[in-house]
Amino acid sequence: MKRLEEKHALITGGTAGIGLETAKQFLLEGAQVAVTGRNEDSLKAVSEELGSAVQTIKSNAGNIADQTKLATQLSNTFPKLDVVYINAGDVTHKPLEDWDENNFDQVINTNLKGPFFLIQALLPMLSDSASIILCGSVSARIGLPQSSVYAASKAGLISLARTLSGELKDRGIRVNILSPGPTQTDALEKFGLAKEEENALREEIKNLVPLKRMGTTIELAKAAVFMASDESSYMLGAELLIDGGVGNL
Repeated sequence: MKRLEEKHALITGGTAGIGLETAKQFLLEGAQVAVTGRNEDSLKAVSEELGSAVQTIKSNAGNIADQTKLATQLSNTFPKLDVVYINAGDVTHKPLEDWDENNFDQVINTNLKGPFFLIQALLPMLSDSASIILCGSVSARIGLPQSSVYAASKAGLISLARTLSGELKDRGIRVNILSPGPTQTDALEKFGLAKEEENALREEIKNLVPLKRMGTTIELAKAAVFMASDESSYMLGAELLIDGGVGNL
């Protein structure tokens, strides 16, 4: 039997990078999968690549009203929800003096406020053995310059995994954190750097990692499969670091 057979899973931010690879791995393990994204073209591309096996839903993770709409839409197509992987995130990094209130609110809304209200909206759908996986970051454990607001939002999620686990454990619902380290995705391309600067930044990041390389999306997706499956049934309010040693060495 496949590890996620008969499970229904939601992945936010599932149109690229870690989210997309996780969707593929969940499908291989037998899950029925829904993914969200903000961009219609990206959602269309996922539908073309993965076919009707995946339900695509347009949703902005930082828009609170969208979280209620998402829950309603899912309830019309899924009988229950066994896995929630809150992967969507805003990775904005900038110096302290460059932040303004709008930028700050955008990161916090996407990375912390939105996830909180999505979980609230999904409560009636969650099965009594549901696994909620929150995407943290090793940045919450280190003092990386320019990561202030991003790292704070992820630290909030780590705390949320513990407090919500305490609140939901009597229903059998588990909330845990999957925290990536530097991972090879297109996230750096969104910084708007010249190619030479982007390549230099990649090398700088690699040098921060004790294993001297960036992680891969498949490494994170395989960890998500474990956390979504019954194999992690004794894991509660915990953080799984897949970070090449950044947070420990």
